[in-house]
Amino acid sequence: MSLVTEEIKASASEIYNGDEMCQEKSKFLLEEIGMPRGLLPLKDIEECGYVKDTGFVWLKQKKSITHKFDKIGRLVCYATEVTAVVEKNKIKKLTGVKTKELLVWITLSDISVDDPPTGKITFKTPAGLYRTFPVSAFEIEGEAVKEKNKEEQEANAAAAAAAAAAAVGVKEV
Repeated sequence: MSLVTEEIKASASEIYNGDEMCQEKSKFLLEEIGMPRGLLPLKDIEECGYVKDTGFVWLKQKKSITHKFDKIGRLVCYATEVTAVVEKNKIKKLTGVKTKELLVWITLSDISVDDPPTGKITFKTPAGLYRTFPVSAFEIEGEAVKEKNKEEQEANAAAAAAAAAAAVGVKEV
């Protein structure tokens, strides 16, 4: 049974259809709330929606998928429907997401990023158990490299500007 009723759809601020548009909007929303963009690696998304007043979000995909986050060696299963309530640096009341811990699949209910940023992200279960990982493990591979290169370029430009300013000396007359 779907958690997304016609009543919720009617109150939605935004509803999008089609994989390409939903991929773009879901990554934008994750970035907007301070979460890593690779946190929801869903495929073949049919519909996504957002109720701005309550923060309720849903994503529907054609079939459930299992994704391995290589940097932490964890399998995560995403159901055909993933729902949550989002706010700055937090995803609460999460449904449709499970992670494999040893031999058991465990439901996740909350995800939060430290504020102020420490580079850590915490996943909680309904039972109150939690695990903390580096945020970098959930970034999209190519984007993490682009960000790093961009930061290096900005640092190099600042250093070059400082060197140029130092090279232009003021002569006394």
